[in-house]
Amino acid sequence: MQNGTQAPLENTDRRLDCTFCQRSKVADILTETPHFLLAADHAPLVEGHLLVIPKNHYACYGDVPSRLDEELFAIKDELRQFYGQYYAPVVFWEHGVFRQTVFHAHLHCFPWGNLSYDLDSQVHNAIVSGQEDIRSWYHAQGHYFYLEDEEVALLFAPEMDRYMHVMQHVFQKGLAARGVPVRMRPSQQRIAEGRPMIETVKIRWSEFQEQRAE
Repeated sequence: MQNGTQAPLENTDRRLDCTFCQRSKVADILTETPHFLLAADHAPLVEGHLLVIPKNHYACYGDVPSRLDEELFAIKDELRQFYGQYYAPVVFWEHGVFRQTVFHAHLHCFPWGNLSYDLDSQVHNAIVSGQEDIRSWYHAQGHYFYLEDEEVALLFAPEMDRYMHVMQHVFQKGLAARGVPVRMRPSQQRIAEGRPMIETVKIRWSEFQEQRAE
C-alpha cells in the first residue's frame, strides 16, 4: 500500500504483472471503447458497483493524458444515463494510488445518488472543474483520492483522517441508502455474495444498450 506523495513516472505499457493490464484477467466486462474497459467489480459493495479501467497502464486518473478525456467523458455520460434509469444517480470514486489494492487506474461507480457533501466541512482540499485539475494535483503533489456526485467533484489529500471522514459520512451513507449493512464487509465475503449482483447489473446493462439501439 503506497502512501507517499511523489508521483511515479508515466508508463503506459501493459504490464504482465498487472491484473488490469491483462484483458483476459478482467472478468465481467460490460463494454469497451478504444482506450477503456467498463466492468463489474468482482467484489461489489452494492448492486451496480462498476469500474472504468484504462486499457494502458496508468498509476491513476491523474496520470491519464488529456487526449483520452473526451472518451472518458462520453463513458461517464453514458453511465449517468444508465444509473439514472436503473438505480440512482452515480457517484464516482477513485483512490488515486492512496490505499489502492490494484495499482492501475480505475474509477469506481456507485448508485448512491446525491451525497449532500458539506462543503463547509473543509475535509476536501480542492473543488475539481475538470480532469486537468486532477492531473495538476497529481504531478505537483502526488497521491490523492477523488469523489464526484451529480453536484460536485472533489479532491482530498491522502490523509487518514480525511479518508475516514469520507468512509463514515459518505460510503456508509451510500450503503445505507441502498439497503446494505453499513459495516464494510471483507473482500472475500463480497466476492462470495456478489455474483447475483453482478449478473443483475449485466442484464440491466444489456437491456440499456438494446434500448439505446432502438
